[in-house]
Amino acid sequence: MVELKNHALDKLRAGELSLGVGLRQARTVDIGKIMKTAGFDWLFIDMEHNAMDVDMAVQICVAAQDAGITPIVRVPGFQHFHATRVLDGGAQGIVVPHVDDAETAAKMVSNMRYPPLGHRSVTGALPQFDFVGHPIAETAEVANRETLLVLMLETPTAIANADAIAAVPGVDALLIGTSDLTMEMGIPGQFDHPDVIAAYETTIAACRKHGKFPGMGGIYDAANMQRYISMGARFILSGNDLSFLMAGAKERASAVRSML
Repeated sequence: MVELKNHALDKLRAGELSLGVGLRQARTVDIGKIMKTAGFDWLFIDMEHNAMDVDMAVQICVAAQDAGITPIVRVPGFQHFHATRVLDGGAQGIVVPHVDDAETAAKMVSNMRYPPLGHRSVTGALPQFDFVGHPIAETAEVANRETLLVLMLETPTAIANADAIAAVPGVDALLIGTSDLTMEMGIPGQFDHPDVIAAYETTIAACRKHGKFPGMGGIYDAANMQRYISMGARFILSGNDLSFLMAGAKERASAVRSML
């Protein structure tokens, strides 16, 4: 029997928070074990705002899976090869930025799902299955079920189309990119603005209607995180390695200087 475990998806299916951490600085494969020990459920391997190449990304993916933390890659664009190369290399999920409509959502499903859901090309034994060859039909079915497809809504147009995007079969989660959304709305950084609250209400309602998971990104202050989690956000980008490094380093430097 073909088996594949996706820790981030398991959390979501259980109705729990699924916590992710962005990777901007990490370039070694031990980051998966580090963040698993820290308490996170998935890695947000960022290839949109990052100079990381595919080779490094997939090495982190393979090591992360063995560590029990789900490797998810944010691809830089809509071309099919961005998703398929990292999926073939070991990713267990794809985040697609800047999805504004159902047509783009359907294209992303086509890119990364095997038939009959999409048109992803089949390759040989995959790292997600420990390089064990299985009947192709079983492999495709399990991979389709256990691979996360997350679409980012980052404009007012995307929010207006949230219901139609959530209705697309093969989409798992809608992740609001709140920083870009506030920029597009002309209210940069105003994460508690009524229009932002309304955007979360619209997106969460669309997800509930169509059985998808609502996500939150770009918000890291406790009050606003609590607000949107209480409203129903479950797929949570909780911070990134750079911000954690800077916060810890600043705290230590300040503490030591105060000893004199």
